Amino acid sequence: MSEVHKTVATPDKLGVEMIGIPAGSDVDLDLRLESVSEGILVTGTACGETEGQCSRCLEPIDGTVTVFLTELFAYPDSVTEQTTEEDDVHRIVDDRIDLEQSIIDAVALELPMSPLCSEDCPGLCQVCGIRLAVAEPGHAHELIDPRWAGLANKFSELSDRETSETDAKPDTQERRD
Repeated sequence: MSEVHKTVATPDKLGVEMIGIPAGSDVDLDLRLESVSEGILVTGTACGETEGQCSRCLEPIDGTVTVFLTELFAYPDSVTEQTTEEDDVHRIVDDRIDLEQSIIDAVALELPMSPLCSEDCPGLCQVCGIRLAVAEPGHAHELIDPRWAGLANKFSELSDRETSETDAKPDTQERRD
């Protein structure tokens, strides 16, 4: 059994589209490697700082992701290596184990597909794009359904015409006593 405490830099971004560990960032590995009958059992954690953006308001967000690893790397010519499919078990190659894909997969599964800056993030206004978290209370836009827009234009023309006619006519009603 051997314990490994190491910090490595990521060659590429680890994570999902909206959030991940940026390329070149440090990932702290705290691992335990144990020799078992069929190979090397690797258990431990990988931890790194994340950067991304909120999926609702697009504000930058950051945090930390910690993933727990448990992987078996089969010895060459072991029963496990001979009886499992190529993609079902990791293998020891030239007396080395490659944890990169295991860490990539674990980080991608741990991070949310749609990260949020806060659970109640209201997002962006659909019309003007302002962040609703910083907009004035009751922020809204008066929109007319495009299917009714022609009718609304007719009514506004009629109302404008009636207003101008009323302003132009003198008061013709007679007073009755």
